[in-house]
Amino acid sequence: MALELIPWDSAACLNSEEEILAYVEAALEENDPALFAHVLGVVARARGVAEVAKKAGLSGESLNKALSSEGNPSIDTIMRVMKALNLELHVTQAAQ
Repeated sequence: MALELIPWDSAACLNSEEEILAYVEAALEENDPALFAHVLGVVARARGVAEVAKKAGLSGESLNKALSSEGNPSIDTIMRVMKALNLELHVTQAAQ
């Protein structure tokens, strides 16, 4: 009997603002810009790419491209998407 595999979509698991915040914070802790961009894309999918893109002043295609694994979004794009997602970045002193 063959094992049937289905694609995992983490966007479907983000059902509350608390879950979204925890997901984004965990990505930030990894210090991996590509992972952070990917996570923003997942959150955008969870909230609706078209709506997030509109709020960010981007097309859906531009948003998807910027936050894809091949994308390299500018800090401007990251900040616009964060604002569209109603999220903010905060700076704290790093542990020594």
